[in-house]
Amino acid sequence: MKRILVTGGAGFIGSHLCEKLLNEGNEVICLDNYFTGSKQNIVSLMHNPYFEVVRHDVTEPFMAEVDEIYNLACPASPVHYQYNPIKTMKTSVMGAINTLGLAKRVRAKILQASTSEIYGDPNIHPQPEEYWGNVNTIGPRSCYDEGKRCSETLFMDYYNQHNIDIKIVRIFNTYGPNMNPNDGRVVSNFIVQALKGENLTIFGNGNQTRSFQYVDDLVEGMVRMMNTQRGFTGPVNIGNPHEFTMLELAETIIEITGSSSKLSFKALPKDDPRQRRPNISLAKKNLNGWEPKIQLREGLIKTVTYFDQLLQQEQNLTMIQ
Repeated sequence: MKRILVTGGAGFIGSHLCEKLLNEGNEVICLDNYFTGSKQNIVSLMHNPYFEVVRHDVTEPFMAEVDEIYNLACPASPVHYQYNPIKTMKTSVMGAINTLGLAKRVRAKILQASTSEIYGDPNIHPQPEEYWGNVNTIGPRSCYDEGKRCSETLFMDYYNQHNIDIKIVRIFNTYGPNMNPNDGRVVSNFIVQALKGENLTIFGNGNQTRSFQYVDDLVEGMVRMMNTQRGFTGPVNIGNPHEFTMLELAETIIEITGSSSKLSFKALPKDDPRQRRPNISLAKKNLNGWEPKIQLREGLIKTVTYFDQLLQQEQNLTMIQ
C-alpha cells in the first residue's frame, strides 16, 4: 500500500483519480480548497478508511509523509481561471514549488498535471511534445497558460538540480461525470443547454476543432505515467487524437439528448485556439501501449446521464424549497 497525495482531489479529474488509486489498494490524501472542487465529487469515497480529506490551499506549504504526489490543483476552465488571474498564476507556480518542496523532503515521486494550453494557438498540427507553442504572454488566457508552462520549468529544474523523480503529463480536453455544470467548458455547456432546451452557444463559425477524451482514459494514462521508470520525466501528451469541430460536437449532443435546441453563434473569444489535437506517439511507446479506449459518443452518453440526474436533483430541491 502506497500513501498518495492528490492535490485538487475533489475536482473533476482529481475525484476520479482518487477513486482509481483507492481501488488499487492505496491510501489517499485528498487535498482541496474547494474553489472549483466539490465535496459531492468525493462523498462516495468518504466511507473508505484509507481515504483522508484535507481542506488546504496549495499556495501554502503542506506537510505529510507520502510516497507519491499528483499535483492537479488549479482551476482549469476559462470561467474560473480568469475570475482571479493572479490567484490562478500563484496556484500554478506556488503550488508547484510547495509540492516539489514536499517531494524533495520526503523523496516522493511527483507528477505534474500540465495542459495542452501550453501549446497556445498552435502553428503545428497535431501537437508533439517537442513543439514549444504559440502563446500570448499578456492575453486573457495567459494566467493559466503561462502558469502551467512555469510549473513545467520548475519540475524540470527540481529534477536537474535535486534529482527529484518527476513526471509531467499534458492533458488535452477531457470530459465526463463530476464536471461542474457552470465551468464554461464546451462539453458541459452544450449538454446543460441541450437538456434545458436552450440554444447551444457556438463561438466563431464552429469550425474550430478539439479532441475530447473521456476521464477514465485520462486517469489510466496518468497512473501509467506515474509508474514509469525513474528518469522518464515527460512531458507526455495524454489525449484523444480523434478531432471534432464544435458543430459536430453540438449536433452529436443534440441527437443524444433528443433536444429541440438550435445553435446560437457568438464572437470567438480572444486567443481561442483554432485547432487542438495531440500527437500521442510518445504515450503509446512509453505507457505500455496506452491510448484512449472510450470513443466520443459512448463517453457523451455517460456524461449526459450524469448531467441529467444532476439537473433533476437540482429541480427537485428547488420544488422542495
